Amino acid sequence: MTQITGPVQPTPRDSGTAAVPLTEAMVLNLAAPRSRAEQLAAALDERIRSQGLQPGDCVGTLQGLREETGYARATVSEAVRLLRERGILEIRPGRTGGLFLAQPTPVVRLRHTLLTVSEQPSAVLDAIELRDHLEELIDVGAARCRTAADIAELHRLLREMQAAGDWNAFMRANWALHSRIAEIAPNAMARAVYVGTLGHLSSTGSSRFDADGPDAAAYRAERHRVHAALVEAISAGDVPAVRDAVAQHNATH
Repeated sequence: MTQITGPVQPTPRDSGTAAVPLTEAMVLNLAAPRSRAEQLAAALDERIRSQGLQPGDCVGTLQGLREETGYARATVSEAVRLLRERGILEIRPGRTGGLFLAQPTPVVRLRHTLLTVSEQPSAVLDAIELRDHLEELIDVGAARCRTAADIAELHRLLREMQAAGDWNAFMRANWALHSRIAEIAPNAMARAVYVGTLGHLSSTGSSRFDADGPDAAAYRAERHRVHAALVEAISAGDVPAVRDAVAQHNATH
């Protein structure tokens, strides 16, 4: 069994080349759109895939990750929780325990397939088309399953979107909002595909504007209005209003 603890050690599949430690800069460069824990989870997932680890391989310990990244206990624990919920990691207790790569479920295999497809030249347009087709399914599911805590979090993310001072911050807030809506949706397979498209789109860093001028500001204001309508409909559990908001959302990219 390959074991990786603390600073990352080379594995037999690495041909003797040590992996780059998970520094804060590396984690932020792989930024998932929500929090430091999300960013760390994305960086860990990337390292697992790049090293070609297999189910049952040890990928470290909570203490080792805290020492390696410098993140607080709560941040590391939350990142591990996210990866456990996604079926990527499992925790084994005891003296020989730690964090181990889990046996992949169909949803995890689908997610990895999406990451591979995202490297193809037409992937951005493909991701937008696929996301648009899934938007209503995800948002209607969220409207039917949302809790008071979900509603509060969606409104908080909507405020972050409104407060964004530039294009990049606005897009990060946009992806964060959509990702949080997807977390509420009950269809795990649809959620995996949808989040996979968001991950690819958020990594492109592209903008439809060359400068952050009046046109970009007006566009951001309009997109915020569209997303506000969507959040209100989800919060109210109003499925017809959700469908109307999704139609407007998809018509005004």
